[in-house]
Formats: sequence, structure tokens, C-alpha cells
Amino acid sequence: MPRQGGLSPVAALRIPGVRLAAGAAGIRYQGRDDLVLMALPPAAQTAAVFTTNAFCAAPVQLARRHLTQTSPRWLLINAGNANAGTGARGLADAEACCSALAVAGHCDPAQVLPFSTGVIGEYLPAARIAAALPTLLTALREDGWEDAARAIMTTDTTPKTASARCDIDGREATVVGIAKGAGMIRPDMATMLAFLATDAAVPQALLSAILRETVADTFNAISIDGDTSTNDACVLCAAATLDAPPVRTETAAARALTQAVHSVCDTLATAIVRDGEGATKLVTLEVAEAASPAEARTVADTIAHSPLVKTALFASDPNWGRILAAVGRAGVPELDIARVRIWLDDCLIVSGGGRDEDYTEAAGRAVMAQDALRIRVALGRGQAAVRLLTCDLSYDYVRINAEYRT
Repeated sequence: MPRQGGLSPVAALRIPGVRLAAGAAGIRYQGRDDLVLMALPPAAQTAAVFTTNAFCAAPVQLARRHLTQTSPRWLLINAGNANAGTGARGLADAEACCSALAVAGHCDPAQVLPFSTGVIGEYLPAARIAAALPTLLTALREDGWEDAARAIMTTDTTPKTASARCDIDGREATVVGIAKGAGMIRPDMATMLAFLATDAAVPQALLSAILRETVADTFNAISIDGDTSTNDACVLCAAATLDAPPVRTETAAARALTQAVHSVCDTLATAIVRDGEGATKLVTLEVAEAASPAEARTVADTIAHSPLVKTALFASDPNWGRILAAVGRAGVPELDIARVRIWLDDCLIVSGGGRDEDYTEAAGRAVMAQDALRIRVALGRGQAAVRLLTCDLSYDYVRINAEYRT
């Protein structure tokens, strides 16, 4: 499966009033952009969700604080350095970057949200970032989304962009998003970094609700390697530049906007898994008939994070015993194995406590040879179900991560 992003042709990558610029600050990479500015209009509302990692990065700590103080006017994003595991100095460096942008952009430092991605444990070159800001400020434009998507990449092989449209009281609203991520992906909020905007006007409480609802079954339902990053963040901005009334809770407009945001997030989340480090297969895990959603997710996670399952996927080997073993060790209490069924796509491989009597190795191998497939599990315990996207584990994953700092 070629690693590829997810550019949606639905709508132009442009939100009136939201301007972006990308430039090279020499943070870690040479000869490429690694710094992004996003300018928001004065009436914009912003919602965000962040990593649950206890060692959350300095920019995550600062962005959380700033969101409680005022409405953001700027997003400042760098690639190549995570500014995580850097203690008090890391926080001071993040604050220095916000202060430099506040002076140049004529705002309060609390109106800047910082974001970083890259190597953990190295100090952020704040002076280089500050020096690059004047050039970026002069380069801001509404169609800068694609350049921004490229600039925030680390081990990604391609930029990830998406867009969608919806009807808001008779006017066509647009949602645009970009994301980065290819490794250290097992989000407990969003993904490594994702930024979305809409031209609709949305009250803060509703905007936060839409984001959290969407993240739960898009970005929070993917896993490449089971590692939750220190820097995960997902941001949704409502620019309020559309000539339409503000979106209200429990209205057709709210439902339409939620669907559009979901579409963008789902496209980006799928693109992240497709571009997983060394990935050759996109795998959809569906666990059904569980006693609870938590139980279903535990089983899905156990399968998705099994190195034995993931390497069998890479080899296109229908070694279904590895899947069966993962289900069995997921910790489901008093699991009746006679009621469990497991499929590869529509090929039933396990039933009645063992291999289904009609299963053939040839049928299983045909499914595993595909670059996109489903593993379905029915536990026979209830009505709860989950869907999770993952990928295989290849030689290249080991090589990419072994060479990451060299």
C-alpha cells in the first residue's frame, strides 16, 4: 500500500478570514519549510483537545492555559522539535515564541497557541523561530493550507488535507483541515497534530462539543503503533466569516456542520493510517456483540497492538491463530469462546471455538493479499460495537524509527 495522504476534492482549501503562511526556520530540517503561522479573524472561536500523556509537551501546557484566558488570534506550529521532556526551559522557550509573535502580530501573548512536533527531549531553538516570524507575517494568505500541511510533516511522506461543505441556513459553509502523523500514533484525544477551520459562526460550547464528538470516533479510533504522543493536539476554529446566523445547538445547521467536520476528520485520520511509517496495508478492525463499548475497544486495541498480528498482516499471511489468541488474551471476563466468530472481510475463519469448518487457507490468503482489508470479531455477549483503523508492521517501520535521530 503506497503511503499517501487524503486530499479531498470537495471544496477549495480556503476559509475566508483565516490566513496561513509556511517558512523555513532551520529548526531541524534543512532545505524545507518547518514553521507555520495561522491567523484567525477577531470574531473567531476556537476549540481544542490535547494529549493525555502525563509528559505533555511545553506547547501543550501553554496552549491549554492560553485557551482558558482569551480567544486565540494566532496559531504557531513548528516541526522537527517536540519541545517535550524539556522542563522549565521548554516552557520558557514556548512562552518566548508566543511573546515574539505577540509583538510582531500586535496581540497579547495569551492570544497565541503554540504547537510543536518532532524529536522529544531537545530544547527548542526559540531564537530561530522568532527570527523567521517577520517573513511569515508578510506571506499570510487564505490559500496557504497546502503549504502549511507540508511544513508540519515529520516522517510523513505526503501532506494530509481535506475539505467538505454543508448547508447553514441556506448558505454554503466550508470546513477545511490539515493533519500530520505517521508514527507514535495511538491518540487519546486526537492525532499528533490536526488543524481545522470553518467559515461558520459557532458558539464556543457547541464548537467544543462538535470537536469532542467527532474526535471520539475518528482520530481517537486509529492506531499505528500503540504509542500516544506527548504533543497530540486537534484544533477547530470557527471564523464567523460566513453570511449566516450563528449555528445553534440541536438544529439542522448543527447536524450538518457536525457531519462536515466528521467527514474532514475521518478523511484525515484514514490518511494518517495509510501513511503509517512503513505501512503497506490499511486494516479496519470491527468488534461487535460486546457487553460494552469499553469491552469492544479493549479487544480491538489488543488486536491492533499485537506485533504478531501486525507482522502477519505485512506478510499477507492468514495466520488467524494470532488474531484468535489476541481476542482470548484481551481480558474479557467469562468469554464463551464457542460464541466468538472472526472474519477476514466476509471470510469466516473462526466459529464454535475453533477454525470454521468451511474456511480454507486459500480464501484467507486472498483477503490478506489486499492492501485494504477488514478483521471482524463478534463476541456474542451484547450489542456494543467499535471500529478502529490500524495498519501492518513492516521492516521499514523498524528502519524509520531506528534512524529517526540519525
